[in-house]
Amino acid sequence: MEVMEGLKTRVYRFGNKTADGNSKMKNLLGGKGANLAEMSALGIPVPPGFTITTEVCTEYNQLGKDAIIELVKEEVEQSIANIETQMGSVFGDKENPLLISVRSGARVSMPGMMDTVLNLGLNDEVVIGLAKRTNNEQFAWDSYRRFIQMYGGVVMGMKPESKDDIDPFEEIMEHLKHKRGIQLDTEFTVQDLKDLVYDFKDTIKKRTGKDFPTDPWEQLWGAIMAVFNSWNGDRAVYYRNMHGYPADWGTAVNVQAMVYGNMGDNSGTGVCFTRDAGTGENVFNGEYLINAQGEDVVAGVRTPQQITKLGSQRWAKLAKIEEDDRLENYPSLEELMPSIFNELNEYQDILEKHYRDMQDMEFTIQDGKLWILQTRNGKRTGAATVKIAMDLLKEGMINEKEALLLIEPNKLDELLHPIFDPTALKRSNVIAQGLPASPGAATGRIVFFADEAKKYKHSILVRIETSPEDLEGMNIAKGILTARGGMTSHAAVVARGMGKCCVSGAGALNINYKTRTLTVGDHVFHDGDWISLNGTTGNVIEGKVATMEPELSGEFAELMTLAEKYGEIKVRTNADTPKDAKIARAFGAQGIGLTRTEHMFFEVDRIKAMREMILANTIKGRKHALDELLPMQRVDFEGIFEAMQGQSVTIRLLDPPLHEFVPHQLATQKELAEDMHISLQAVKNKVAELEEFNPMLGHRGCRLGNTYPEITEMQTRAIIEAALNLKERGIVCKPEIMIPLVGTVKEFEMQSEIIRDTANKIFEERDDTIEFLVGTMIEVPRAALVADLIAEKADFFSFGTNDLTQMTFGYSRDDASKFLPIYIEKGILKVDPFEVIDQEGVGQLIKLGTQRGRATKPNLKVGICGEHGGEPSSVEFCYNTGMDYVSCSPYRVPIARLVSAQAAIKATM
Repeated sequence: MEVMEGLKTRVYRFGNKTADGNSKMKNLLGGKGANLAEMSALGIPVPPGFTITTEVCTEYNQLGKDAIIELVKEEVEQSIANIETQMGSVFGDKENPLLISVRSGARVSMPGMMDTVLNLGLNDEVVIGLAKRTNNEQFAWDSYRRFIQMYGGVVMGMKPESKDDIDPFEEIMEHLKHKRGIQLDTEFTVQDLKDLVYDFKDTIKKRTGKDFPTDPWEQLWGAIMAVFNSWNGDRAVYYRNMHGYPADWGTAVNVQAMVYGNMGDNSGTGVCFTRDAGTGENVFNGEYLINAQGEDVVAGVRTPQQITKLGSQRWAKLAKIEEDDRLENYPSLEELMPSIFNELNEYQDILEKHYRDMQDMEFTIQDGKLWILQTRNGKRTGAATVKIAMDLLKEGMINEKEALLLIEPNKLDELLHPIFDPTALKRSNVIAQGLPASPGAATGRIVFFADEAKKYKHSILVRIETSPEDLEGMNIAKGILTARGGMTSHAAVVARGMGKCCVSGAGALNINYKTRTLTVGDHVFHDGDWISLNGTTGNVIEGKVATMEPELSGEFAELMTLAEKYGEIKVRTNADTPKDAKIARAFGAQGIGLTRTEHMFFEVDRIKAMREMILANTIKGRKHALDELLPMQRVDFEGIFEAMQGQSVTIRLLDPPLHEFVPHQLATQKELAEDMHISLQAVKNKVAELEEFNPMLGHRGCRLGNTYPEITEMQTRAIIEAALNLKERGIVCKPEIMIPLVGTVKEFEMQSEIIRDTANKIFEERDDTIEFLVGTMIEVPRAALVADLIAEKADFFSFGTNDLTQMTFGYSRDDASKFLPIYIEKGILKVDPFEVIDQEGVGQLIKLGTQRGRATKPNLKVGICGEHGGEPSSVEFCYNTGMDYVSCSPYRVPIARLVSAQAAIKATM
């Protein structure tokens, strides 16, 4: 298309082996539009159409409906005329009508989160022409019924009034089914469908006060604006927030000629994957239905059939269906329509090789002709993510760097959490069998409604079938179980994208929403009862099942080896115990970036001595209590040093305010008073004395150490003696002592002097030495500003981004949850700054502190130990800032290692 002088193109056409756009234009055309253009250019049979760009969505939100219609009207009209020419039919014509679909398409896949309208262009006159042209009155009136139902819901707002109500159109249909004594939509007669059309329109008029539009152009503009509106709908907003997608991206609108899979037994529709989205196995798979439209496949009302013979046989085995029964009632597409299957198989091979990634494809067979409606990089589980990337590398389709970049870092998180213990599984009672829609293990209490998923700490969302409205509950629940739906149902696709365990299509389940019961045979389960799901086998299990820790092995281990090869920034862990240190070490941690010593004091056998130290009124009294704590701390440090086997270990000195350690309940105060042989009032007075209005900005961190230097002395002694003890056993230790909450150079100097003097005393006592570093945690904004001065004395910096974020924003970490979700919803903030580094503000302090510190000491070691250390975009920011390492929780170590490699690769591109 030629771009008019002075005007930007807002509409891009595709079809008949040509296209204005391509797959590299996803930001402008959305993923669906870009891929439709690319497929068309490749010669794949794509129904012709056009894409209205994501920029128009942004303009719509700013200017409104009328202004947008004026902006794009001419381009849209010309593009509709182009579809008419290619399809040989006319939009709105009574004799030879062109019908179209209107679909959303963001730059990233958001399955089911935005709206779609199909069969657009029908009215009371056009439906008669469609019936004559196709010689299929049943098909024509069913298409009209579907159109009114979809348009009424999407554009005219015909929704259930409450969660307990069913869709108003479904209610009308169920009433007619009951009256006629039928079960399926396919059993409706032509007269039934005509009655439904009348009843649907009548209900719309009564509930909205508006007539259903008969003008196809009015229908089209209504649908386009509805798709734009759905970008800011509840589902889409929640999904964007869940994945961190910016609100200003917008969605494109894709308008295409309709093709039909419900024109008889020579038609059908389906969804397929070039590889298994659950396991990553290199096997073509998918599901289809004969004489059906696309929404029928994912709705789960009818049992979908498998694309391949192998898949059909596997499915039949799981469902315990005999081969003869399978061949007669559930044949694969490969067996039923071999020529169509061969053509589809050829296209899936072409598309995977072209995109060099696993593809998720939608297709329709209209009267014996195959059309490809969509392709996209398929959503997949964490296990499949790793296997597919490594397999594509071994097959020579991609190189090592591309394999690393192919993996979404957070998907690894699915592989790092407990799985069912095989021994416990052997003793479990399987009550039902479904399809293994999304692998994993989930144990929880039954909830039947999505908005009640948060009612229990661990919940399993049990539904007849899920819909996009259930998204929030699906995200909160530990697992998802549905009675209907196949491997490509809404529940399956969304669960895989979330990394949630899901079992779908468990047909033996009888779910009653009104009584809130799940019945399987003689078993009746109620809201709150425990069940377990095995997403790898499809088993539904009664009660709880024990879990076990996963191991790095196979393709995962190969991936981590590859990440090690390209990663430049080191990955340490935050670990307070030898157990955590060993887990992190197994995941490839290259040291410890943060050991919180205060966590060691809260154990039952230690808290008493800690309280005695706090309540002591003299230095002698405090030292006596600290002498009790010394051997305990020393043993802890020995275990951590031993677990890390010669890697650097950063230990933060006592940080929290002392009031956190004293008893606040009367019974505990009495007990402490008796143990210390002091009055209860003395304990109460000390507790009151320690109370602070704003303890996070109060007497804590280095302020404690400088007020009570004996605390710093004890902790230093425990660290240095532990290292020397291990040295005697031939174990190398590299302690790094970190002083928290420093804001002035003098604060650091005083603490550093105590540490070094104590260490020198120990070296004299033991007639031995060990190398150690003394550094600081940069978490006070002032410390970042005077980092050049602090660096004169410090051996290393570690940015404590939790407190640095708190102090920079002035947000309390403990209270921010009350308003941060509202801020994100209203666009004041794009993401939670306690989860993702605020690069515009906090990030500038980090950069400034790093630059100024290294201006004084060029070889200054710099890292990060806040919770941001395992968040992908934050890790990439740390790499680009020039840090030496990031530190994160043990289970985030593999994610950080992958991002370290990805960041280094991106820097060379």
